Amino acid sequence: MTETMTVNEIKLPDGYMPSPDEEFMNPLQLEYFRQKLEAWKDDILRESAETLQNLQQDNLREPDIADRASSETDWSVELRTRDRQRKLVSKIDSALRRIKEGEYGYCEVTGEPISLRRLDARPIATMTIEAQEAHERAEKVHRDD
Repeated sequence: MTETMTVNEIKLPDGYMPSPDEEFMNPLQLEYFRQKLEAWKDDILRESAETLQNLQQDNLREPDIADRASSETDWSVELRTRDRQRKLVSKIDSALRRIKEGEYGYCEVTGEPISLRRLDARPIATMTIEAQEAHERAEKVHRDD
């Protein structure tokens, strides 16, 4: 993005959805994805805070050993989920940085535009579907060695 205007100055029209009929990664599209990523990140952080609050309140003081084991298992699963989401926040931050740097929406392997449908479904995508599939095939070959 070579313009001096920051992405945050853009006001999205109500109900705006990126369209392939527009210039790829124009200011409206960038703001749409920035808002989508920020909202996703806010949801994850809010859920993590709720998990921590619940953990502090539910000190796993179940009198029955089976109930305690069940609660510990539930919390273990919850904590693993939160750890995965912590890693996801890092990917969201990386996507937000790419928006600021004008690199968002382009495949890190081929440099080609990533489809709007793919970005809408997975706004942290860094590769086109074709590049991702080739990457996964190569990864599988190396794993099988």
